[in-house]
Amino acid sequence: MPSQTPDIIFVNRFFWPDHSATAQILSDVAQHLVQSDFRVRVITSRMLYSDLSQVLKKTENWEGVNVSRVWTTRFGRSNLLGRALDYLTFYASAFFSVLRHAKRQSIVVSKTDPPLIGVPVGFAARLKGAKRGNWFQDVYPEIAEAYGLKLVWPLVNILRWCRNRSIRKAAINVAIGDRMAAFLQTDAKPSRPIDVIHNFSDDDAVQPNAKGVEELRAAWGFDPEDFVVGYSGNLGRAHDTDTILEAAELLRDQPRIKFLFVGGGQQRVFVEEAAANRALRNIVFRAYQPRDQLAASLGVPDLHWISLKQEFEGLIVPSKLYGIAAVGRPVLMIGSRDGEIGRLISKFSFGVTVAAGETRQLASEIMRFAHAPQRGKDMGARARGFLDATSSKGAAMERWRNVFTEPDRA
Repeated sequence: MPSQTPDIIFVNRFFWPDHSATAQILSDVAQHLVQSDFRVRVITSRMLYSDLSQVLKKTENWEGVNVSRVWTTRFGRSNLLGRALDYLTFYASAFFSVLRHAKRQSIVVSKTDPPLIGVPVGFAARLKGAKRGNWFQDVYPEIAEAYGLKLVWPLVNILRWCRNRSIRKAAINVAIGDRMAAFLQTDAKPSRPIDVIHNFSDDDAVQPNAKGVEELRAAWGFDPEDFVVGYSGNLGRAHDTDTILEAAELLRDQPRIKFLFVGGGQQRVFVEEAAANRALRNIVFRAYQPRDQLAASLGVPDLHWISLKQEFEGLIVPSKLYGIAAVGRPVLMIGSRDGEIGRLISKFSFGVTVAAGETRQLASEIMRFAHAPQRGKDMGARARGFLDATSSKGAAMERWRNVFTEPDRA
């Protein structure tokens, strides 16, 4: 560790005590860096992702992290105009907060919520003579195009140019997946390679055979002999849901096979409505669980499924993979075999990949797992082995420390 570490300022719309994935991961990284003698500030909003009625403190010190929460509108995700206003007000507030707090020895790292926040924040950092960084959780404007938003081509080109320029001007660029890093490297052509630091779970606390799993299974209405296929986390528009719903319908007469959705997101309402309309009584819904219950919650399913539509490959990496691997459960990926997770499944043999729309194959794979429990247990053990060998929290934290202490960047 050098004798003097830089001041680090992270910018992201959500932070502790929020439970969203980006908030939890940033909270862990910020806390760890403070424990490693870095000075860390987080500029964030006063909102919680799933509860807009909560108004958090403007400033506080959390575990040694200085937290500055700025004002924004709070229309939420229910309509595009309201969400756009939430984004715009955060851009403006974060810009002025960086001007207030950044110094010449600071490194200002923008996480990608809201999209392209690195552009205005990077400009503010430049005005203060600070170094800039980008931490890509997703890639815009390409994701907007994949969602089907009809952006006029000059706007798309301008946004892409701004994004790529912010990459080239940054001292630090981090992506969470190899395909994402390759895409950005090719598109932006920065002078140095983009770093890959995978997202992670709290794999010390989240372990296989966690306490309370059987009690939680019973509380949620599952019998000991049930085979539970689970989804945990945010269910958004980038995730395929039709294939799993149709598979659940094909398996509705299999009394042992149950489906569990834990979490929220835009698509959860659609799935609940579809399940009700089809009278699918084999699907159970539960809310987000507190972090101290995550190990038990993730341990309830015998098999977890993840999905990502083809057009989002390289733009998004579902971080729920790491929690699933931490509890030692096999993965059923609905998506591309050549995608980020499909490649990992193929390399480490901790699950199965089924293409979107292959409903009967998906139902067949679920049946196979249900009737061969040892196969699932073996894959789950390999999932935990993959995590320990390549994607542990400790490895991610070491990589973050190195990124901030390399002489040509810090």
